Amino acid sequence: MMDKRRIYKRLMMAGRATGCHQLPERSFFFHGKQFPVCARCTGVFIGEVLGIFLFKVGEISNVTAVLFFLIMFADWFVQYKFHYESNNIRRLITGLLCGYAFGNIIMKYMRCFM
Repeated sequence: MMDKRRIYKRLMMAGRATGCHQLPERSFFFHGKQFPVCARCTGVFIGEVLGIFLFKVGEISNVTAVLFFLIMFADWFVQYKFHYESNNIRRLITGLLCGYAFGNIIMKYMRCFM
Protein backbone atom coordinates (compact mmCIF):
# COMPACT_ATOMS: atom_id res chain seq x y z
CA MET A 1 0.00 0.00 0.00
CA MET A 2 1.31 3.44 -0.93
CA ASP A 3 1.81 6.06 1.71
CA LYS A 4 0.15 9.49 1.41
CA ARG A 5 3.34 11.30 0.36
CA ARG A 6 3.91 8.90 -2.51
CA ILE A 7 0.29 9.24 -3.68
CA TYR A 8 0.55 13.05 -3.49
CA LYS A 9 3.81 12.99 -5.46
CA ARG A 10 2.17 10.88 -8.18
CA LEU A 11 -0.83 13.23 -8.32
CA MET A 12 1.50 16.20 -8.74
CA MET A 13 3.36 14.37 -11.53
CA ALA A 14 0.02 13.61 -13.24
CA GLY A 15 -0.96 17.28 -12.95
CA ARG A 16 2.32 18.33 -14.52
CA ALA A 17 1.76 15.79 -17.32
CA THR A 18 -1.49 17.57 -18.27
CA GLY A 19 0.54 20.65 -19.14
CA CYS A 20 -0.49 22.66 -16.10
CA HIS A 21 2.09 25.15 -14.83
CA GLN A 22 1.16 24.33 -11.20
CA LEU A 23 2.15 27.75 -9.89
CA PRO A 24 1.40 27.76 -6.13
CA GLU A 25 0.00 31.31 -6.21
CA ARG A 26 -2.49 30.23 -8.89
CA SER A 27 -3.52 26.99 -7.20
CA PHE A 28 -5.86 25.97 -4.44
CA PHE A 29 -4.62 24.25 -1.30
CA PHE A 30 -6.36 21.66 0.84
CA HIS A 31 -5.00 20.86 4.30
CA GLY A 32 -1.78 22.62 3.38
CA LYS A 33 -1.26 20.61 0.18
CA GLN A 34 -1.35 22.23 -3.26
CA PHE A 35 -3.86 20.86 -5.78
CA PRO A 36 -2.14 18.90 -8.57
CA VAL A 37 -3.37 21.48 -11.11
CA CYS A 38 -3.93 25.25 -10.96
CA ALA A 39 -7.31 26.87 -10.32
CA ARG A 40 -8.09 27.29 -14.04
CA CYS A 41 -7.19 23.70 -14.89
CA THR A 42 -9.21 22.51 -11.88
CA GLY A 43 -12.20 24.34 -13.34
CA VAL A 44 -11.59 22.96 -16.83
CA PHE A 45 -11.40 19.36 -15.59
CA ILE A 46 -14.49 19.66 -13.39
CA GLY A 47 -16.34 21.49 -16.18
CA GLU A 48 -15.48 18.78 -18.72
CA VAL A 49 -16.89 16.08 -16.45
CA LEU A 50 -20.05 18.14 -15.84
CA GLY A 51 -20.40 18.91 -19.55
CA ILE A 52 -20.24 15.21 -20.37
CA PHE A 53 -22.51 13.93 -17.59
CA LEU A 54 -25.08 16.73 -17.85
CA PHE A 55 -25.16 16.74 -21.64
CA LYS A 56 -28.65 15.25 -21.96
CA VAL A 57 -30.19 17.92 -19.70
CA GLY A 58 -27.81 20.81 -20.29
CA GLU A 59 -26.74 20.77 -23.93
CA ILE A 60 -25.56 24.17 -25.09
CA SER A 61 -25.37 25.60 -28.59
CA ASN A 62 -22.09 25.88 -30.46
CA VAL A 63 -22.37 29.68 -30.22
CA THR A 64 -22.67 29.45 -26.42
CA ALA A 65 -19.73 27.04 -26.34
CA VAL A 66 -17.58 29.49 -28.31
CA LEU A 67 -18.67 32.28 -25.96
CA PHE A 68 -17.61 30.17 -22.96
CA PHE A 69 -14.23 29.48 -24.61
CA LEU A 70 -13.77 33.19 -25.29
CA ILE A 71 -14.57 34.13 -21.70
CA MET A 72 -11.72 31.97 -20.43
CA PHE A 73 -9.42 33.19 -23.20
CA ALA A 74 -10.25 36.82 -22.37
CA ASP A 75 -9.39 36.27 -18.70
CA TRP A 76 -6.08 34.70 -19.68
CA PHE A 77 -5.31 37.28 -22.39
CA VAL A 78 -5.99 40.34 -20.22
CA GLN A 79 -3.80 38.86 -17.51
CA TYR A 80 -1.03 38.04 -19.98
CA LYS A 81 -1.11 41.20 -22.09
CA PHE A 82 -1.78 43.83 -19.44
CA HIS A 83 -0.10 42.19 -16.45
CA TYR A 84 -3.41 42.24 -14.61
CA GLU A 85 -3.53 39.57 -11.94
CA SER A 86 -6.72 37.54 -12.06
CA ASN A 87 -7.75 35.66 -8.92
CA ASN A 88 -8.24 31.97 -8.33
CA ILE A 89 -12.03 32.16 -8.06
CA ARG A 90 -12.25 33.91 -11.45
CA ARG A 91 -9.83 31.37 -12.92
CA LEU A 92 -11.92 28.53 -11.53
CA ILE A 93 -15.18 29.98 -12.91
CA THR A 94 -13.79 30.71 -16.37
CA GLY A 95 -12.21 27.24 -16.40
CA LEU A 96 -15.57 25.68 -15.45
CA LEU A 97 -17.29 27.49 -18.31
CA CYS A 98 -14.66 26.47 -20.85
CA GLY A 99 -14.54 22.88 -19.59
CA TYR A 100 -18.33 22.59 -19.63
CA ALA A 101 -18.40 23.83 -23.22
CA PHE A 102 -15.64 21.42 -24.20
CA GLY A 103 -17.41 18.46 -22.55
CA ASN A 104 -20.61 19.43 -24.35
CA ILE A 105 -18.81 19.67 -27.69
CA ILE A 106 -17.22 16.25 -27.14
CA MET A 107 -20.63 14.69 -26.49
CA LYS A 108 -22.30 16.55 -29.35
CA TYR A 109 -19.81 15.29 -31.89
CA MET A 110 -19.56 11.80 -30.42
CA ARG A 111 -23.31 11.56 -30.98
CA CYS A 112 -22.60 11.87 -34.71
CA PHE A 113 -20.58 8.63 -34.61
CA MET A 114 -23.05 6.57 -32.58
